[in-house]
Amino acid sequence: MAEAKSEQRLSFKEMCARFDVTPRTLRYYEYIELLHPEKQGRSRFYGSREVARMTLILRGRRFGFSLEDIRQWLEMYESDGSRPQLETWIERADRQLEELERQRADLDSAISELRQLRDETEASLS
Repeated sequence: MAEAKSEQRLSFKEMCARFDVTPRTLRYYEYIELLHPEKQGRSRFYGSREVARMTLILRGRRFGFSLEDIRQWLEMYESDGSRPQLETWIERADRQLEELERQRADLDSAISELRQLRDETEASLS
């Protein structure tokens, strides 16, 4: 049984490799208390809870959420359970979707403007 438990734990180096993050990033997430690895001397070990949290952290970052939003959401899960967490997630996801849509509109506008300027410049060379 102890063997099964040890298979679920990742070392610091394994955690970095699994999530393709730098040691600095992983230490920072610990420093701001997003992750709470088990410490044995100078070694850190990450169980399934920390692996799940890291998955959520990176997913949240990919979607553009701030680390503070992610931290609050994770803390809410720890203290309030699933339903309040999911309701808050829906509210924050709706806000983030609006922000991403705005950013996409800005990018579409910039692309269009750059394309037009490029085409005009190319035409002036002809």
